[in-house]
Amino acid sequence: MTATAVRPTGRRELLDLLGRTPVVRITAELPGAHPGFWAKLEGLAAGGMKARAAVSMLLGARERGELAPGAPVVESTSGTLGVGLAFAGQALGHPVVLVGDAELEPSMRQLLRAHGVRLELAERPAAQGGWQAARLARLRELLAELPGAYWPDQYNNPDNTAGYASLAAELGAQLDHLDILVCSVGTGGHSAGVIGPLRRHWPALRLIGVDATGSTIFGQPARTRLMRGLGSSIHPRNVAYDAFDEVHWVGPAEAVDTCRRLARSSFVSGGWSTGAAARVAAWAARVNPGAVVATVFPDGPHRYLGTVYDDDFAAAHGLDLSGAATRPVEIPHPYAAEAVGWARCTRVTDPLKGIR
Repeated sequence: MTATAVRPTGRRELLDLLGRTPVVRITAELPGAHPGFWAKLEGLAAGGMKARAAVSMLLGARERGELAPGAPVVESTSGTLGVGLAFAGQALGHPVVLVGDAELEPSMRQLLRAHGVRLELAERPAAQGGWQAARLARLRELLAELPGAYWPDQYNNPDNTAGYASLAAELGAQLDHLDILVCSVGTGGHSAGVIGPLRRHWPALRLIGVDATGSTIFGQPARTRLMRGLGSSIHPRNVAYDAFDEVHWVGPAEAVDTCRRLARSSFVSGGWSTGAAARVAAWAARVNPGAVVATVFPDGPHRYLGTVYDDDFAAAHGLDLSGAATRPVEIPHPYAAEAVGWARCTRVTDPLKGIR
């Protein structure tokens, strides 16, 4: 049985909990020694990093008259944006209906429902586009069933990107200088939203994108992906391809190994995106002596206790942490070879336009 979405009355005071997260210096061996990098701990804010985007998308839609007061919000999610939309829905007074899939963790299902979300689950991946396509198919059915429902379309909504202006402002105030920013890429929102303002602050700032193996975002072939919240089976329009200096594809063993090392040695950690971005940030600090490196940890570890931090899960999916790559394989361009583990490319590709 599917629960009905709770219709919140709206509590604008919740917006005071948005963002304002600390940065911390990470020096844990990931997996080897490195000079250290700064991590922005978005998991310590209500709703996590994507609450910034969720609030921005709903406020933008309200201002344009696309979202009526009290109207339902419907979106597809692998989990993280769902928490952000639950937060935005409570703050702004909108019931939230989310479409997940059969691989959504039980703990995340419980959390979303506890926050009053109506949760629908796609039961099998689509032949083309996998789980993302299956979720979007169900989403379109719901839009037809729910009068006045609004779909934020996180992958293609410029208000997603605009929501991270506050993240850029906070980083600019918290760091005296920054040479390299490492960003995980899913919808492309937070990397696109922060790089412009930060380059106005530090014009020589380099941007490194972190994608998942099996993701199509930067021109690799689509494959089944174990990691959630990182990578995509579609081509989001929010990705600012021209802003990236290089891209890394990271595999699940590297992400899990990094998350566990962070938890043991730095106490702060997170999930797939955090592990992948931290692995690359440590590498960037190591190979660029003297450079100031920063990254963003999008959420905390709690939803991943049954996956990233579970030995049985790792064994069932063949994740050999002892064999996790310690450095990336170099690929001359995204079409030269398939990244089946940690790989790096300094030629960034918009798959719809070709290599630049």
